[in-house]
Amino acid sequence: MTIDLITALRARLGEDRVSTAEAVREQHSHGEGHHAPSLPGAVVFAQSTDDVAQTLALCSAHGVPLTAFGAGTSLEGHVNPPEGGISLDLSRMTDLLSVHPQDMDCRVQAGITRQALNQILRDTGLFFPVDPGGEATIGGMCATRASGTAAVRYGTIRENVLGLTVVLADGRVMRTGGRVRKSSTGYDLTHLLIGSEGTLGVITEIHLRLHPIPETIAAAVVQFETLADAVATAIDILQFGVPIGRVELLDDVQMDASIRYSSLTGLRTLPTLFLEFVGGPDSVREQIAAVEAIVADRGGLGFDWHTDPDQRAALWRARHHAYWACLAYRPGYRAMTTDAIVPISALTELVTGVKADIAESGLTAPIVGHVGDGNFHTIILAPPTPEGLEQAWALDRKIVRRALALGGSCSGEHGVGLGKRAFMADEHDPVALDVMRALKRTLDPNDILNPGKMLPGNVRSDR
Repeated sequence: MTIDLITALRARLGEDRVSTAEAVREQHSHGEGHHAPSLPGAVVFAQSTDDVAQTLALCSAHGVPLTAFGAGTSLEGHVNPPEGGISLDLSRMTDLLSVHPQDMDCRVQAGITRQALNQILRDTGLFFPVDPGGEATIGGMCATRASGTAAVRYGTIRENVLGLTVVLADGRVMRTGGRVRKSSTGYDLTHLLIGSEGTLGVITEIHLRLHPIPETIAAAVVQFETLADAVATAIDILQFGVPIGRVELLDDVQMDASIRYSSLTGLRTLPTLFLEFVGGPDSVREQIAAVEAIVADRGGLGFDWHTDPDQRAALWRARHHAYWACLAYRPGYRAMTTDAIVPISALTELVTGVKADIAESGLTAPIVGHVGDGNFHTIILAPPTPEGLEQAWALDRKIVRRALALGGSCSGEHGVGLGKRAFMADEHDPVALDVMRALKRTLDPNDILNPGKMLPGNVRSDR
């Protein structure tokens, strides 16, 4: 970091938009994960694509690295700036730029959150369904290829983006995609950038697909004596073609944490499925009847469903607060979150195997996840000591090895960042990794965009 760069940024953007205050830098030194924080040299607050373009042009000219920052909710160290440089905060870019209700699409700035967007859209009868939990920004969701609880019905962020505005490493602005639902022209740059984690460009605007707000929404809770029965029920629901809205798994330990943290009543510390059904009234009733029969065949303990909005909100609030419930379950412990995903036919084998691994490790590690798409998280809680962290890493590695052996991935939605970089060579073909590195060199030849992330060996000091 140079004084000349900070002076130039302040001259372009204004004194109040470039901060070197230690408290502001500390806030931007980390996300929500367990990775060690690292202070940026300065924090720039962008309000437009032009702000981002000017910032990147200056960083490129000075050879200073830049890391984009949204809400800071990532779990894999994406927003940590291990080489200092500039932390580019996009959280002030919160405008809804356009909305086309008849075409069911809209364009937003990257800093708007899903919750804020849906509040604005409410009177149009449309909503944006991708729900990773927490106050994630749309730009951050695109950068990490997020999904969440509703992906089983509506798909991930990848399926719900029509186009992007992206600022490249040298400050050039690139627009990809458009408003049409499909196109057969050119390379698919939109989906190349989705999931690139700020290593190929900084996403500043997103054109989103929207969906009609369902006429009827019902939620249900069912508990099981065994974890295997709970997972098998979720698989049956999918294989029988029930168009479910959400199906979430919480094991007995996660239920214990969530019951305490979210004051859930009438539930036991048993493996549990949270379910949601959406559609017209007749369709929802048919879905409920089909799932109730599946639950009975799998030995489910009751089947409690309702359409009351407050009850539904309380249920999904408890699910979204699962991570915080785990932190409160073992105060003072660090949380390492796994993100394994496998084909749904292998899910029971993976989850039950992981449960045995947890027991063998002696650690507390609740299991929670989006079993509707084969994805689940183990929130490994470990003492904040080097020995505790190494225990957690050992369990994490064992879980990833299990998932990869079953044809899965080390990350279904959280992304790579710093945390999963070590597994990239195990999961991806060497030629594919070479192509990824070539793309990085082409779009960011000086390696200033979020360096040290995503690809093994992608560290500026190694160059």
